[in-house]
Amino acid sequence: MAILTDLLPQMLSPVSALGLLLFLLILYFISSNSNENEPPGPRPIPIIGNLLQLDLKNLHQALWELSRKYGSVFKVWMGPNKVVVLAGYKTVKEALVTNAEVFGERHVPLVANQSFKGHGLVFSNGETWREMRRFALTNLRDFGMGKKACEDKISEECGHLVDVLQKFNGEPFDSMKPLNYSVSNIICSMLYGSRFEYDDHKFTTLVDRVNTRIQLASSPSVQLYNMFPWIGRWIRNKEKTTKAIEFLKSENLSLIRRLRATLNPHMCRGVIDSFLVKQLNVEESGESDSMYNDDNLVASVTSLFSAGTETTSTTLRWGLLLMAKYPHIQDQVREEISRVIGARQVQTENRKDLPFTDAVIHETQRFGNIAPMAVPHRTTQDITFQGHFIKKGTTVFPLLTSVLYDESQWEKPHSFYPAHFLDKDGKFVKRDAFMPFSAGRRVCLGEGLARMELFIFFVTLMQRFRFTPPPGVTKEELDLTPTMGFTLSPRPHQICAVSLA
Repeated sequence: MAILTDLLPQMLSPVSALGLLLFLLILYFISSNSNENEPPGPRPIPIIGNLLQLDLKNLHQALWELSRKYGSVFKVWMGPNKVVVLAGYKTVKEALVTNAEVFGERHVPLVANQSFKGHGLVFSNGETWREMRRFALTNLRDFGMGKKACEDKISEECGHLVDVLQKFNGEPFDSMKPLNYSVSNIICSMLYGSRFEYDDHKFTTLVDRVNTRIQLASSPSVQLYNMFPWIGRWIRNKEKTTKAIEFLKSENLSLIRRLRATLNPHMCRGVIDSFLVKQLNVEESGESDSMYNDDNLVASVTSLFSAGTETTSTTLRWGLLLMAKYPHIQDQVREEISRVIGARQVQTENRKDLPFTDAVIHETQRFGNIAPMAVPHRTTQDITFQGHFIKKGTTVFPLLTSVLYDESQWEKPHSFYPAHFLDKDGKFVKRDAFMPFSAGRRVCLGEGLARMELFIFFVTLMQRFRFTPPPGVTKEELDLTPTMGFTLSPRPHQICAVSLA
């Protein structure tokens, strides 16, 4: 809490001290007289709530530890804001799936609300969210998501990535940017109708800014700003976050304008073209207050571009690091691939014949745990859930890390153990507690695309390269401690891709 204690002396004047004291007393009185059926939780301190008990740099871990004391449904105060935390597979599933309508709304953090203003896919609710999600799902499928056309795009992009990795000639390199650029090109081809070269400055700047935005948005100082808007002038990362988001929106708007200028309504190149055609149809019909406006288009494209770039590439980075860390598992993967499909281009239909490889990919997603808290939810009505009263409009954190590491669901939750997804005969088995894409109404709409990307990219890379630690670094020295943030990514590291050709 060094940030908070450093800021307070700058922000409080003697004149405001009395008002602050009165506010503290009121809040303390309210929190002390809350509904007795509310979820349990640590007692808050006025104004700062439970912040002294929470590590904002590692919030999911702090909340998980609190769940051991207070149970699978408990509350914490993030400053003056009450949050209900859901922990464990059974509880998260009951909330997001069984009670999907009640727990299906999105909580919108202040910094996101200021940038997107309720537009788009991720930080919207109500009819706007329903219509934008419906449109995105329909058109992503039309442009290949889950189909052979998309599989061909991924295979083609794998070829470009292989060429890039071969240029390192087995020398150490950081896998972050090559993987980011290659994965991003898949969503780009679906959104804009074309891919980009890895040395295209506008493209690489866009991708790099996505990573910057994610790191800044989850920083402790921006989390504090979301709780205490009046400290904004002292939060440098708040301004950086806003600028990163505005840059992404501005660059996407520029791309949209170019596509609009060359639009052929009878031959759509991608999702954006389909949206522009929808706009034209709405204009011709004279419909007013349409949701097919530029604000929703820019916000939706920005979210799809960001989500389609960062999460899958981060999972692949975990996969390559884990293969270098556990070479015996890498050998088993390569042996299965060689035996089943040889050197030919892998296809999605090969997944059923590669159970061990599929298990390794799934275990990478589980162990990597890249979205430990999902995006916060909000209740749409009052509910008594597992004996606890939760008020309408309450912010809810579904703790996905507690699902993917649930000791009642996984034999070795804290180890990288592909056998989690294999039966005694070595056949692949699904696990109900496998929820890396969340669940319910707000489940990731790109799940099918991500699964196809992970499989084809991973198998192709295993066919072409052996991944090893850099010279002088032992496999034991490879660090699996993640970089904390909204997503958990490997710490900066180098790896070697030794060509098998």
